[in-house]
Amino acid sequence: MEQNSRRDFLKTAGVATAAAAASGLVIGCSQEKTEAPKPQAPAVQPKKTIEWKMVTTWPPHFPILGEGADKLAELINVMSDGRLKVQVYGGGELVPPLEAFDAVSQGTAQMGHGAAYYWAGKAPAAQFFAAVPFGLNAQGMNAWLYSGGGMALWEETYAKFNLIPMPAGNTGVQMGGWFNREIKSIEDFKGLKMRIPGLGGKVLAKAGGTAILSAGGEIYTNLERGVIDATEWVGPYNDYKMGFYKVAKYYYYPGWHEPGTVLESFVNKDAFAALPKDLQEVVRTATIAANMWMLCESEAKNNFYLNKMVTEEGVQLKKFPDDVVVALRQYSKEVLEETVANDPLSKKVYESFLAFQKNALAWSKISEEAYYSLFG
Repeated sequence: MEQNSRRDFLKTAGVATAAAAASGLVIGCSQEKTEAPKPQAPAVQPKKTIEWKMVTTWPPHFPILGEGADKLAELINVMSDGRLKVQVYGGGELVPPLEAFDAVSQGTAQMGHGAAYYWAGKAPAAQFFAAVPFGLNAQGMNAWLYSGGGMALWEETYAKFNLIPMPAGNTGVQMGGWFNREIKSIEDFKGLKMRIPGLGGKVLAKAGGTAILSAGGEIYTNLERGVIDATEWVGPYNDYKMGFYKVAKYYYYPGWHEPGTVLESFVNKDAFAALPKDLQEVVRTATIAANMWMLCESEAKNNFYLNKMVTEEGVQLKKFPDDVVVALRQYSKEVLEETVANDPLSKKVYESFLAFQKNALAWSKISEEAYYSLFG
């Protein structure tokens, strides 16, 4: 009897103790009530911000081109949730416009924005990634770069400069340029001083002219003062904003020299490698979006501003004579052959470009060309 009573007592006491513990009481000498421990919130890690500089070849906030650099920086900031902030410097604000390439290569800035043909003196093959006379249009250039092997060749071209290139915009088919003399035959190019970069400038030289490379912010003054007789720039919207119609008489088309000019972003390879993988993808994806935005913006505005200049400003719109175009095309072929003759990398790039162009042209004849012919 006593043993059973003892067992019952201990059993009852154990249940009571468990109940007391569940209610927050501690059974002991003091029998004091204590607060249950509160869960601790995880420590909030401060968001690390990486700051980059982007130098450009364009005047600050320049219509479409400079705005494209601004747009790219904005996209990177938003897509990274502020973890990667890019400060844009227009040409001359941090470094001179045509020193942007070297500044990024050397790490003075982490990112640049320009056009690859500006760096022909450093790497002849670079020209093929901006515009090729009588070459691919914007649609074709994007297809070659993204899906036809062009990007791998572009990266190879910039590798020795510690740079990673990326397409960051396209102007579409450009205009042939502004002239203060009529072009009635190929002879009219002789002695002509024209602002024209890249391979197009070499074609002009073949025709007897002088190609002059100058930054965008200098063109209007040079044309006004007679330092140059002609200039190409972009298309009607950009050209209207530059005011070229005030200092030149004739506006020629088509833009044989730049049928689909790629604008570029170039990134310091070390700076890019130091980014977390997700931010590397932010930079690449933002650049693709900026590439699309610039082409759309150009296509949306060009015809309106062309009509505005013709109807309101009295611009004389002229087409290059057919025999002039034939001669320019022959000169272009000679220039391209000479360019690749002594530079193995240029030859490699050009062969890829030509093969892709041949394929693209065959398809365009039964797609784009056939469709537009329906409109007369």
